[in-house]
Order: sequence, then structure tokens, then C-alpha cells
Amino acid sequence: MNKFFVESNQIIDNKIIIVNDDVNHIRNVLRLNIGEEIIVCNNDLHENYICIIDTISKKEIECKIKEKITSEAESNIKIDIFQGIPKSDKMELIIQKGTELGVCAFVPVKFKRCVVKVEDKDQEKKILRWQKIAEVAAKQSGRDIIPKIKKIENVKNVCNLFLEYDIVLVAYELEKENTLKSELKKIQKSNLKIAVVIGPEGGIEENEIELFRNAKAKIVSLGRRILRTETVALAVAAIINYELENIN
Repeated sequence: MNKFFVESNQIIDNKIIIVNDDVNHIRNVLRLNIGEEIIVCNNDLHENYICIIDTISKKEIECKIKEKITSEAESNIKIDIFQGIPKSDKMELIIQKGTELGVCAFVPVKFKRCVVKVEDKDQEKKILRWQKIAEVAAKQSGRDIIPKIKKIENVKNVCNLFLEYDIVLVAYELEKENTLKSELKKIQKSNLKIAVVIGPEGGIEENEIELFRNAKAKIVSLGRRILRTETVALAVAAIINYELENIN
């Protein structure tokens, strides 16, 4: 069943009003008709409803709420990805697949070895595009939240944000002793908020690693092989959820 997100102000009594791009998707792409059912999620409260399409117009679609349903799409582990800005469309892949794997937020990071330089005037446009990709992926994968694409940060600002997390993991290809596996084995509780820091194609410089160490981050190896930057986020998110999801 197709899923859509709305804000609280679009829910009035027992009805939900769908607007904007979703109207075109329902009418002209999915070609759904009056009487067909869809799932609608309140993006503010993360509540899900089975709804029946009641009226269809060019500007809005009105649905009647049939029943409220319980969803278990979201993990007890909250993962945020701090991603060094990669080349071409790799960020889009990371956001799309990371959303499917349960990532809650993405923070693009300017490292010294980033090849791509996003100008201030282009930042808003980039983030809007990335946010749309997260929204589409959230609908497709049945998420109860749309991951937030946050503003582009530099390394020093990222270190200040680490205080918000229970654990911070930095993937670093030159780390030889401490592994992701060993760090995850130390964790014995649930409902954690975890930050994962990933460098760009050129990697993370040693002085940036020292800044992360001083901010109490855990520097970890992902194994004997060096992964592409777009592979790291997906591998780490999958491993964390496999090891920690729903532990007591």
C-alpha cells in the first residue's frame, strides 16, 4: 500500500487533505481512484493511518481516516550520518539507501580533502534536492519519519555537535587496532543516539582525526579493505542496526 506524509494541520477531524507534489503522484503516476486505500503518516507525530480516498481534484486529495495503525518501522537506535561531501551524485545514493536502512539525519561535512566545494549560494538548492530524495525513499521504505538533511558543517562545528550523542564513531582507513565490531560489543543498552563520521573520497587528514579524538569520538577500522565513501555509510548503518536494534 502506498504511503504519504502530511503535517498536523492537514488532518481535520476524521479527514486528511493531501496537497502539493503528492497530488500529481496519486492522480497521474499511481492513477489511484476514489475508494482506494493508502497509508498516511503524520510527519509531526509519526502516527500512521489507513485512509480511503474520498475526493480527487487538481490541487488536493481528500481522504477519510479508516483506522489508526501501529508501525514498527523505526528502530530504537537513532543513527545520524556525518558525511564528507563526495563527488557527482554519490550523496544522493547515500541519502536514498541510508534512509532505507533507517538513518535519521544526514549532515554534509566539508573536510580538507573534499574535492567538491559547495558555494553558499548553492547550498539551499542542494539541501532541498537531497531532502526530496530522503522523502521519496522514506515513502518507498515505509518509514515513519523523513530523515532531516541538515546544513553543511565544517569539522570544528561537527565536533561541537558530538555532545548530542551517546557515542560517536569515526571510520578511518589508517586505524589498525580499534574496530567497529569491538566498539559495538561494548554497548549493552538500547535507545542510543549514534553519530557516524565518514570522510570524502580523499579520506580524513590526521589533524582532523585528532580533533575528533579530542572530542571523545571513537576512531574505528571497518576491516582489511578500504571502502568507497558511498559504501561506508550503508555498511555501518546496516551493521549497527544488526548488532544493536531492539537489544534490552
